[in-house]
Amino acid sequence: MRSGTDAESSTDDSSSPIVDLLAVFVVVFLLQQVAALLSVGLMAGLFVLAPPLSTNPWTVVTSVYAHGGVGHLVSNSLALIVFGWPVARATTRLRFHVFFAVTGAVAGVAQILLTNVAALVTPVPATGGVLGASGAVFALLGYLIASNRLSASLASFVEVPAWLSALVFLGLAIAVTMATASPGVALLAHFTGLLLGLAAGRARVLNVGTPSRSGSARL
Repeated sequence: MRSGTDAESSTDDSSSPIVDLLAVFVVVFLLQQVAALLSVGLMAGLFVLAPPLSTNPWTVVTSVYAHGGVGHLVSNSLALIVFGWPVARATTRLRFHVFFAVTGAVAGVAQILLTNVAALVTPVPATGGVLGASGAVFALLGYLIASNRLSASLASFVEVPAWLSALVFLGLAIAVTMATASPGVALLAHFTGLLLGLAAGRARVLNVGTPSRSGSARL
């Protein structure tokens, strides 16, 4: 949250990180098309996070901003606008971008590592590669859920044990993730992103400044 003049500045500039990301999405998508024309392997090597992670380590980050098609790009862009704008109002441009990149990267890595481990002991196939911003977008959704005014008000009036909060967050993450299940969707990335966002929202890690009785910008 911010107060006074800082709050007004944060609100006025709240769309900036969203616009930044939308522009990056489009530029990266165009670069993907150019790279794919030269070589599909080149495109994958630059933008698809795949095991072993040490082979193309830059894809831990670049894969967050890449997409598998126009539909994928449009759906993630719309979700970013809906879930990201309220979060951007309560934080700085830099924090928003760092949060997006880190949660997206962790979600992608989790998808690769967890499915490869599961493939060793179950019939579940390992993930060959992953790309897309949905892990980070789900983190924004989780942050929005856990840090809004209603959640904050309930937390201030009701003493909730840490273990119960963790259990509720886990159940919510599972429920929302399963609701998005469909072939080709990186469910573990969605789950990881949402869980990270819920935890970060509960801790309000993106909120800056000090609260005031007037002029404050809160989720």
